[in-house]
Amino acid sequence: MMTPARTARITAAAGAALAAAVGLAAPASAATPFHTGSHSSAVFVQTDNPGGNTVVAYDRAADGSLTAAGSYATGGLGGVLAGSAVDHLASQGSLAYDREHQLLYAVNAGSNTVTVFAVHGDRLRRTQQIASGGSFPVSVAVHGNLVYVANALGGGSVQGFVRIGDRLVSIPSWNRGLGLDPSATPQFTHTPGEIAFTPDGTRLVVTTKAAANSIDVFRLSASGAPAATPVVNTEPGAVPFGFVFDSAGRLQVTEAGGNAVATFTVGRDGRVTALGAPAATGQAATCWIVRDGNHLYASNAGSGSLSGYTTGAHSSLTPLGNTATDGGTVDAAASSDGRYLYAQTGASGVVDEYRVGAGGSLTPVGSVTVPGAAGGEGIVAQ
Repeated sequence: MMTPARTARITAAAGAALAAAVGLAAPASAATPFHTGSHSSAVFVQTDNPGGNTVVAYDRAADGSLTAAGSYATGGLGGVLAGSAVDHLASQGSLAYDREHQLLYAVNAGSNTVTVFAVHGDRLRRTQQIASGGSFPVSVAVHGNLVYVANALGGGSVQGFVRIGDRLVSIPSWNRGLGLDPSATPQFTHTPGEIAFTPDGTRLVVTTKAAANSIDVFRLSASGAPAATPVVNTEPGAVPFGFVFDSAGRLQVTEAGGNAVATFTVGRDGRVTALGAPAATGQAATCWIVRDGNHLYASNAGSGSLSGYTTGAHSSLTPLGNTATDGGTVDAAASSDGRYLYAQTGASGVVDEYRVGAGGSLTPVGSVTVPGAAGGEGIVAQ
């Protein structure tokens, strides 16, 4: 949580930019309702459809199965990176849920914007669409009143925002280039993988995949402003992609280059230190990862599977084995109660549903096909 002093500094920084942000607001969206009830156990899936990006809401039953509850246009367009097949954004975290403030953030890669939704159980109300501060936004991160977006093209960039109520205020001085080669191909392997805050909110982490094979760490000031340049931690050939922080605060990163999960600590100086050797999945295209309590599940797009691990008191990961999914496993989300896991698969736009056992085992519950979501990414669960 942010201290009152830090919150005041962040709010003050946003004040100067508020008038400009008002001009970027979009009207509330019209929804296509399937169900009008209010629930606290919904799952939201982004289609990333180039013809019109949409977030589809699902109700979660007591057994973990999903039922369509509504479809909500973001007002923007999805996008497709050149060379991608089942993962058009080639990123993790393109849809982010701010549980504390009941807000949902969706990137519109084809429109260079971010949409803000107010969340009311299984219903969404669009409150704003705002410029992402760069080209082709692919990942969004939230901490307290701060929101940061990673833009993939034009060499890559990050842009910072402050949340005021149910709207974002862009801070122009909080834009930083990542210095990636804008002409490197294929695009889907040479663009940023994810952006996220460290658990204490004092640093911002960005993975660059094969573009630089690095984990970049920006130090944030008390007001939330990023350092002029990041600390660049190079991992030759690793292709660092998605990541989460485990219950001990360690950075768990998928490495597509070796199809493995690697464990790091992040120092206050921004340097990352590897803890032991990466844990190989034995699968293909290991790119995404989700945490559920003391368990981790890595998505293997090339194998159509999830690789499970248990995190321990020390740095080692204990493998739980692989679980089959539909084709093209990408983003995944765990329910807040830790009982269910939902894996988005890009080949046909299917979301696979699993019950999580006490030891981390996954038992299939069923699946749903999300309309217009083939190749799409972005899923969150309440």
